Order: sequence, then C-alpha cells, then structure tokens
Amino acid sequence: MKLIKSFAYALHGLKICFISELNFRIHTVLTIIAVILAIVFNVSAFEWVAIGFCIAFVIAMEMLNTSIEKLCDVIHQEFHPGIKKVKDIAAGAVLVSAVFSLITGLIIFLPKIIAYFKSV
Repeated sequence: MKLIKSFAYALHGLKICFISELNFRIHTVLTIIAVILAIVFNVSAFEWVAIGFCIAFVIAMEMLNTSIEKLCDVIHQEFHPGIKKVKDIAAGAVLVSAVFSLITGLIIFLPKIIAYFKSV
C-alpha cells in the first residue's frame, strides 16, 4: 500500500505542475512534438534513448524548479534578494537542461528533416 501511495503522490505532483505551470505545459507540448518526430523519422534505438533522457531531464528540472519556487514562496512571501537568487539559479538549471535538449534534438532531427526536404 505504501508503494501505491508513493506513486499516487508522484502522479499528483505531475498533475499540479501541469495545471499550475505554463512552462511545464510548454515542455509537455514539445515532448509530444519530439515523440511524433521520432516516430515519423523512425529514429534508432540510441536516438530514442537520447530523446527519452532529454525529455526526462527537462521535465524533472522543471519540476524541481517549481518545487523550489513554491517552497521559497512559503518561506518568504515578499521580495527577498536571497530568495530571488535561489529562484534564478533553479530557473537557470531548467535553461541548461532545455538548451542541452534542444541541441540534442537538432543533432538528431535536423539531418533527417534536411534529407526529407531534399528527397521531396
């Protein structure tokens, strides 16, 4: 029962992020696009692993950023320069993961997209 409750709490966390965070929804849409492109271009098993890692990396970083922001808001409701630094650093971590994932996506998909348009 405890394991099932743990999964329920984790799924509830995903739901909270999806409902309350615009950036999480944007990442979800980009995830769907990446998966569709991977299917359309029939990527290799290794490329699927890279895409899956990037998706998980960005989603997890966005969730950590959200949890840090929410915790900071509970600790200090008004503006505080120290809290701002913490939030900015967490947002920077999401940016690093998103840029890495974008570069990975370009490495995987750009040659396939170029080849497709050359063949048409």
